[in-house]
Amino acid sequence: MTVTSTPTVVRAPARKPALIAGFTAPKGFGDTTLRDRRGDAIELLGGIPDPGVLPATELAAATARVLARPGVPALQYSRTEGISPLREWIAAREGVPVERVIITNGGFHGLSLAIQTVVERGDLVAVDNPIFPLFLRGLQLSAADILPVRVGPRGLDVDELADRLRSGARPSALYTVPDFHNPSQGTLPAEQRAELVRLAEQYGFVILADNPYRELWYTGGPESVDAFNFSDHVIHINTFTKTLGPGLRLGWLVVPEPLAGDIAALRSRQDSHSSTLVQAVVGEMLTSEPGLFDATLGRARELYRTRAETLVAALEREAPGAFETTLPGGGLFLWPKLRNDSIDPDQLAADASAEGVEYQRGSFFPSGPGTDSARHLRLAYGDVDAARLEEAVKRLARALKKQ
Repeated sequence: MTVTSTPTVVRAPARKPALIAGFTAPKGFGDTTLRDRRGDAIELLGGIPDPGVLPATELAAATARVLARPGVPALQYSRTEGISPLREWIAAREGVPVERVIITNGGFHGLSLAIQTVVERGDLVAVDNPIFPLFLRGLQLSAADILPVRVGPRGLDVDELADRLRSGARPSALYTVPDFHNPSQGTLPAEQRAELVRLAEQYGFVILADNPYRELWYTGGPESVDAFNFSDHVIHINTFTKTLGPGLRLGWLVVPEPLAGDIAALRSRQDSHSSTLVQAVVGEMLTSEPGLFDATLGRARELYRTRAETLVAALEREAPGAFETTLPGGGLFLWPKLRNDSIDPDQLAADASAEGVEYQRGSFFPSGPGTDSARHLRLAYGDVDAARLEEAVKRLARALKKQ
């Protein structure tokens, strides 16, 4: 008789690594955006580009050309820093040497690489207040402490930052969205950009300039980014997410020359490189049709400007006196403030949801005390047409009347 013994199964250890255990429980902002859509509601949740201004036909044609090349190099491995045609195109647009451009899997991946390159675990990092909340999730990779710095109609309050630095604060990095700030719409003026860089160079911290909306200006052109691109104390983060489509997962960093090797070394120990195919397709499209990117942006700017105007006018018409609004100069968001302090913003969000309109509560955005963010709504209009924006405001007005 044969006796078969049952092997002992050793369970995986229940203990989580400190990095994973330190992650906060998901709530609010990102979890209301990165999910399946609610079919019965008008959603003003995310900075999502309109599909009508994305170059789908041109991307399809570029894909066919790339895949027809002998040997199909786009289906092979490629360099950690990215493939040359795309990097060269970006470098020319940014006005920097190609060696300073590193391709990423979108803007958030660029932020992650930047954090892990310059922030030691437990460091102090100065951040926008209010802030793009997902940056704080990324910062958990380094278990950093934060130093909130106010953001207003003209972007980051550089004077407040200077006061904190003179008082002894020593951040290793500072995070800000300098153009068409998410959520508060403001843009950092040129003189304040120069002063911010001067402070970084004086006090020895690195600026993480997160700039996904920079190309989506409506009138007057963008602020110069030269102050960011020509300092060894700035990592400039950008992405094609808002201009060519988030599904591409393609962005780039402009990095100081002394950090380029460090970031490439870090990346080579993670995913090695971004999709060769996606890089090749986007590079082919941009280089074979030199005016296409700016033409795409021109259509997008006009569409988003019109939608911003529609949204502001609808709020004034359907809920007169209820909100303070400032027409955005670019980007994809409106940041209206409730005038009446007796309105409960959390109850308003619940009532609006019941009426069939979803938006981001302002209370999701503070990084610290001292803001009135909870009295604001963040309304995203990128992928919502004018008729639905007007209907969304009618539903919001009905919700306001319940209080």
